[in-house]
Amino acid sequence: MRIIFMGTPDFAVPVLEALVAAGHELVAAYCQPARPGGRRGRELVPSPVQVRAEALGIEVRTPVSFKASLPEGLEAREAFAALNADVAVVAAYGLILPRAVLEAPRFGCLNVHGSLLPRWRGAAPVQRAILAGDAETGVGIMQMEAGLDTGPVRLEGRTPIVGKTAGDLTSELSAMGARLMVEVLADLDAYPARPQPEDSVTYAAKIDKAEARIDFERSAVEVERLVRAMNPAPGAWFEHAGERVKVLAADVLPFSFLGCEGLTVNGELTIGCGDGAIRPTLVQRAGRGVTSAEEMLRGFAIRSGTQL
Repeated sequence: MRIIFMGTPDFAVPVLEALVAAGHELVAAYCQPARPGGRRGRELVPSPVQVRAEALGIEVRTPVSFKASLPEGLEAREAFAALNADVAVVAAYGLILPRAVLEAPRFGCLNVHGSLLPRWRGAAPVQRAILAGDAETGVGIMQMEAGLDTGPVRLEGRTPIVGKTAGDLTSELSAMGARLMVEVLADLDAYPARPQPEDSVTYAAKIDKAEARIDFERSAVEVERLVRAMNPAPGAWFEHAGERVKVLAADVLPFSFLGCEGLTVNGELTIGCGDGAIRPTLVQRAGRGVTSAEEMLRGFAIRSGTQL
């Protein structure tokens, strides 16, 4: 098959690699333009997909828009259609695709979406599933429509969430999505597109950095979910002595400390919550590496009775 690939972050790279390994003809890879980064943000850093596609010898295109109202958008549409692709494979691309783009390939556009649709349509399905306490999540191969993740699904896979971070799940779903996409492309007729159920629709809004601040008024279970949902980025955090401390892993303790929300109740960094308590196990101070809480406390004391 002649395939256009469209993706930008690390999540998309295994999908790209799987298509190449399966012997498909990748006629172009579309991704977001390079962004400022590096030391002090002075360098333009290409996306993971751009880096991998160039290494594989695939032509890379980085349009800023497909809007027909913009000259560059109209040009991007025409260039896309001129590739005469059989299908476009999309994985966390980051640009809205208008109908003209969705319908240009012979078999349309297939998306690797990291949730069990129609639950968690939108930008942050992995994090929202963890925050909500969902027992399982998965990945779907969706035939794209103009609506936000409303298209029919050809194939899906499932996996339990318990104990996994957003990083863990993202990697797992990426690998699963790559495998399922190759399976679907091998025989499109064997995987007809089935409409999503009309009920149980939820939306996964983009994660706001303000959400990463730990609210110890919440239950210990909810705080621990926040910790996993924000790992690896942006990282759940609390503040002490004017410094942010990220919590990357924490244990939930069954103890109840009424009226001690946000209060350290011992020298081991056990912190009271609205219901129960948590004990951070992996932490990171600003500008420093990840350490155990025990190691951090040796050089950055947080005494019992400290209000965080």
